[in-house]
Amino acid sequence: MAENTTAFERLFLEGVPMMDVRAPVEFGKGAFPGVTNLPLMDDRERERVGTAYKHHGQQAAIDLGHTLVAGALKQARIEAWAAFAKAHPEGYLYCFRGGLRSQITQQWLKAEAGIDYPRVVGGYKALRTFLIERTEASVATCDFVCLGGMTGIGKTEVLAELSNAVDLEALANHRGSGFGKRATPQPAPIAFENALAIDLLKRRAQGQAAFVVEDESRMIGSCALPLSLFRRMQRSPLVWLEDSLESRVARILGDYVVGLCAEFVALQGEGPGFEAFAARLRQSLAGIAKRLGGERYQRLATIMDDALRVQQASGAVEGHRGWIEGLLKEYYDPMYAYQRDAKGERIEFSGERAAVIEYLRQRRPASPIGPGEAREP
Repeated sequence: MAENTTAFERLFLEGVPMMDVRAPVEFGKGAFPGVTNLPLMDDRERERVGTAYKHHGQQAAIDLGHTLVAGALKQARIEAWAAFAKAHPEGYLYCFRGGLRSQITQQWLKAEAGIDYPRVVGGYKALRTFLIERTEASVATCDFVCLGGMTGIGKTEVLAELSNAVDLEALANHRGSGFGKRATPQPAPIAFENALAIDLLKRRAQGQAAFVVEDESRMIGSCALPLSLFRRMQRSPLVWLEDSLESRVARILGDYVVGLCAEFVALQGEGPGFEAFAARLRQSLAGIAKRLGGERYQRLATIMDDALRVQQASGAVEGHRGWIEGLLKEYYDPMYAYQRDAKGERIEFSGERAAVIEYLRQRRPASPIGPGEAREP
């Protein structure tokens, strides 16, 4: 019999293939990157078995489960597990707590397919607890510096030039503003936390102990930063990136108009993709309508509508510069200027892209902190 494992760190560092036999609804609420969901029971079956367990006890629940997952349905699931096991002989399976469901999966694989396949002891819950603890340890002992700047300043581009940058927005699949939704959905909040934890775990294993992150609010779209990390970022040094208004407008035009439109078209085709893109832009502007005020919202919405009509007819996008520049001057820049002043004491360097990249590459982190120590709040 293949040996079960508690080597959680190795599983994540080496990207060991894992098969999650929880129900789809459980998997959808939180999973690990690259893991395959091949459930023992679907959502409805799990619900019925759970009800039986609640009212009649464990044996009644087990009996019902064997009744529900039987015959051709059972065989199909075993075949899917066997295909995974044969494709990934070095892998593991798990359920929520590493208990009955994963043990049944192991037993059926052995009895019906002749395959000994190991499980993760403690299951998803133990793996998740391990990642939470490691994230907390990284937050407590590593050095962090935040990269700030006005909207459209190119912070993501700077992060891409740094080997020790953690791109929180990439992990959340969101650009971090009211216009930040991508064409593809965000991960579930717990899946985002898991992906962030694994990213930090791998970097720590490579010897990194100082990280650059974008100066974010706690929420990146629907994904929340771990509270300890957000609090740490709130008191970390800040490097402020600067650029001209013209460059920022051009960058936003490229990312939020040309790039976003291309994302939708690639997913949905030319006509439907453009319509979905246009609806997304209008929805994003409407989302801040109250903060803009009625007159300003209507004026910018009209410019946006005109620009979208021209873009759809000819492909030209220059008309979008009007609402982009208006939003920056009248809404985002005053807000960010206020934030910059409020965070002024934390700013240790400011400059344009090349200077900021050079500074962050050469920057000496604060003295390392031992595992048993803590920073001053």
